[in-house]
Amino acid sequence: MREVFHAIREGFASGTPLDQLNLVLNVAGVWLMIRRSLWAFPVGLAAVTVQGVLFVQARFPADATLQVFYFLIFAWGWRRWLQDRGATPELPVTRLGIRGRILTIAAAGVATAVWALAIGPWMKAAMPWRDAFIAAFSVAAQILQVRRNIENWPVWIVVNVVAVASYWSAALAYTAFLYAIFFVMAFIGWREWRRAMKGAVPCAT
Repeated sequence: MREVFHAIREGFASGTPLDQLNLVLNVAGVWLMIRRSLWAFPVGLAAVTVQGVLFVQARFPADATLQVFYFLIFAWGWRRWLQDRGATPELPVTRLGIRGRILTIAAAGVATAVWALAIGPWMKAAMPWRDAFIAAFSVAAQILQVRRNIENWPVWIVVNVVAVASYWSAALAYTAFLYAIFFVMAFIGWREWRRAMKGAVPCAT
């Protein structure tokens, strides 16, 4: 355990200002999304831009490309939430049916295989299957989040577990720590959105 804390301390000591900015922006963005605040989108756009630069530097091509998808999804989500909200004080949280859950998992699974077997080797990914899994299921989770489907949170939990192990093994201490925070925040988000479905929590402005 002492060795683990030493490695974490060393990793943070070697972190760049860009690493630190990435940490702050991403945590703030997820917290705002938990609160279902429209501010989650501009903060998210800034966060994925910074994180994309970091992934390019670390040679994680799928993760770097993923940030482009995130940027587009955040822009789409911002527009959709503004339109859907209108004059209503709160945007409702929704739930997928069994068919929707199966289709989501199947689509993300197929995308993972295609990326790992075809695109990953072409882009010389360091860990193609890990890279592809995080990319495909993160896109799925982000789309569910924009659609306000509560199922986005359990998908994020699984993605974060894989991401923490992967980025730690790649000596990306700041990124691994960030996803460990995401892991905890995903449980908080799941709880808060469940409460919101019951009308117990008002939407932040």
